[in-house]
Amino acid sequence: MNVLVIGANGNIGKLVCGMIAEQGHTVKAMIRKEEQKQDFQKPNVEAVLGDLEKDFEHVFDGIDSVVFTAGSGGHTPAEKTDAVDYEGAVKSIKLAETHNVKQFIMVSAIAADTPEKGPEGLRHYLEAKGKADQILMDSSLNYTILRPGALTDEDGMGLIEAKEKLNERGSIPRVDVARTIAASLGNEKVYKKVFEMIEGEVPIQTAIESV
Repeated sequence: MNVLVIGANGNIGKLVCGMIAEQGHTVKAMIRKEEQKQDFQKPNVEAVLGDLEKDFEHVFDGIDSVVFTAGSGGHTPAEKTDAVDYEGAVKSIKLAETHNVKQFIMVSAIAADTPEKGPEGLRHYLEAKGKADQILMDSSLNYTILRPGALTDEDGMGLIEAKEKLNERGSIPRVDVARTIAASLGNEKVYKKVFEMIEGEVPIQTAIESV
């Protein structure tokens, strides 16, 4: 499978590029700067230049699935958040439809559908994520939307809790988010699914297929 990873230079993006390449897929890692290519010199991985704020249709050539893990973060100006987390995501969704992509995996955030309940400083970010999620759900694509809790750099155990709506907030290691993306790729049991996820006690594959 040919997989496009948008946001490949991010912490989760780098992890997931390596994981899905090791699964035998061909990865096209979309990055913004030439000097970032040195981080993607791995078997089955090709780094390609593309900018969400410009025309990046060329990166969709020959793509079967898309992983969107780009994010401006919760502390950037509102206009940058809109440009990346909303407008960039929407352009990616529309291009995926145009190119008949089989699956679109979106990395969103807990409370993206209820931004008013999130931390005040993150509400605009959550609103942008939530609006993009809704456009993906309304699209013709086989979507899988992951809404992780607070991200950490701890060593993940591959154990999570995943539900359409969790009754609690929590955290999750970035490596387990990447593992969840890898487990979702090409998995028809998670098509048309949206789930929140934090660290827990259930193996990833079992957790996501049980949502």
